[in-house]
Amino acid sequence: MTSRSTLALALAIASAGALPAQSPLRVASPDGKNEVMLDSTGGELRYSLRRNGQLVLMPSRLGFTFRGAPALRDSLRVVGTARRSYDTTFALPWGEVARVREHYNELRVHVAERTAPRRQFAVVVRAFDDGIGFRYELADSGGFRDFEMMDELTEFSLADDARAWWIPGNRPEPDRQEILYSSGPVSRLDTVHTPLTMQTSGGLHVVIHEADLVDYAGMYLARTSPRTLRASLARWKDGVAVRGRAPFVTPWRTIQLADRVEDLSPSLLSLKLNPPSRIADTRWITPMKYNGIWWSLHLGLESWGSGPKHGATTANTKRYLDFAAANGLGGTLVEGWNTGWEIEWFGTGKANFSFTRAYPDFDLPEVARYATSKGLTLIGHHETATMVDSYDRQLDSAMALYERVGVRAVKTGYVGDTTEHGHAHQSQFMVRHHRRVIETAARHRVMVNTHEPIKDTGERRTWPNMLSREGARGMEYNAWGGEGGNPPEHETILFFTRMLSGPMDFTPGIFDLRLRSANGQPRQPHEARPRTTLAKQLALYVVLYSPLQMAADLPENYAGNPAFQFIRDVAVDWDTTRVIDAEIGDYVIVARQAKGRDEWFVGAITDERARTFSVPLSFLRPGRRYVAEIYADGPGAHWRDEPERVAISSRPVTSATRLRMTLAPGGGQAVRIRPAR
Repeated sequence: MTSRSTLALALAIASAGALPAQSPLRVASPDGKNEVMLDSTGGELRYSLRRNGQLVLMPSRLGFTFRGAPALRDSLRVVGTARRSYDTTFALPWGEVARVREHYNELRVHVAERTAPRRQFAVVVRAFDDGIGFRYELADSGGFRDFEMMDELTEFSLADDARAWWIPGNRPEPDRQEILYSSGPVSRLDTVHTPLTMQTSGGLHVVIHEADLVDYAGMYLARTSPRTLRASLARWKDGVAVRGRAPFVTPWRTIQLADRVEDLSPSLLSLKLNPPSRIADTRWITPMKYNGIWWSLHLGLESWGSGPKHGATTANTKRYLDFAAANGLGGTLVEGWNTGWEIEWFGTGKANFSFTRAYPDFDLPEVARYATSKGLTLIGHHETATMVDSYDRQLDSAMALYERVGVRAVKTGYVGDTTEHGHAHQSQFMVRHHRRVIETAARHRVMVNTHEPIKDTGERRTWPNMLSREGARGMEYNAWGGEGGNPPEHETILFFTRMLSGPMDFTPGIFDLRLRSANGQPRQPHEARPRTTLAKQLALYVVLYSPLQMAADLPENYAGNPAFQFIRDVAVDWDTTRVIDAEIGDYVIVARQAKGRDEWFVGAITDERARTFSVPLSFLRPGRRYVAEIYADGPGAHWRDEPERVAISSRPVTSATRLRMTLAPGGGQAVRIRPAR
């Protein structure tokens, strides 16, 4: 970590008697715009939040309830405080930006019960310019040693009935975030996933999420009154939320704030609230583009299990590797290589996957050797069906096998809503499991891409081998019948909701947008298929960030198409990210600078409406000449009727240029900007 540390500790531990009448305590962000106030008047600890002097959160309760012990919410008093300021800059081995400034003012409030059992805890608040984070630190005191937490009482009492964008959470099925987003006032919410993005009537953007989720239950938000949300924790089968032993630290509860919607991304708040990297040498962690045996499986052209349609054969995988090597990709994913796919495993509790034994027609050491000989990595696959005991038993040997043969990345899967024990998908049990997977993979120098995951809470700072994850409706929903595909506005919502938590393996790049490959006949607009234009598919590589980006279509669908050049060229690791213009659910325009190069990529996407923009290129270096290579929607392009029309052109540009972008309904535009030769 690089640092220009100006760490200034100003400890002011005060006794209870030195705190006049439990007066409210305040801490403000370095720029003074965000202010948190804590108050224990009446024996209840509450906090509130202001932005530019205006209330964002009204006084909101803090506390917990436990099994077999009194609730920790009443008869509380502040017994001491400590303050500090911190300012440093750290480098990321990969990311939306190369460097992150971690600058905050911290208030630590020590709290104790006035009556038995006289437990003690602290609330730690960090105020940043882009939001706040707070967490609880439970002390080993007053019979607070081992505990079973039933509820966290943290509230978010909004001063405004803000408009929210959400997906439902904490319901029996499904619990994997793969649901289309809804929008409406907070007063209409039930229980929802985080990140929860809101826009107040005054135009302020507020995002509630969490950071540094290590040994705790994932947090949903449940509405308890018209404008009050409360933390709602995922459960073990017996109803307990969190099992722990004091001293114990909870995740950070984060509230990101932005006056302009464009300032919500890149969202770095959770990274700043996670510990520094535990991996000293990260040179083996390499962002990449990849292809793989995947889309053919979802179209039904090939099968995961053995048989005449088996996709993961040695010969077929080498064919994909040849394509990857010829087109500058970094690796090839192979799903269905390992035994166990023949049985009916989905939702039956009968999954019996081996993560070390290959089917007879797949030679893992040979395919991995072949990949290495071409400068590629084979990307392995571990589908668990949430039968995690079996995976845990095989985990170390599976990762050791990958390390031994040279498989440098793995895609894990957790298709299922509860574990075999009945624990929730986002429960503490599963949080612990996912952390074991990340740490075990790191010991064997394996990068991880998780599908049906625990939500991203910034752990990629601590474990940068945790490259990407799913956690929302991705491209696969456009392949399955009966769903109708993702609507045109889907990605414009994802950018300001799911993507605020971290990278997403959305798997873009479908060129056969009518899905003729499935059975030789084009699918109709009402059937499942990508509801985008081809130019939008290209733009998604820039808009939806991931250090792993898949060229998801079949290799033959790219052959001879000049638009594939953009996928060859686009970067996956960035120095700088700038959101130029956006409206949630309508459109997004993003510019990103490739890491270490004076080369920019711009992606623009829209919903079902056609739109035209004049995009300033003022982010370019003044006085330098560039060439813009433009992949735009062609004449008459439309997601429904003519999705594959694309117009490719180039033109000279400078920092003074305004680039005119015309986007078709469901369309987009992708631009590479390189120095003129």
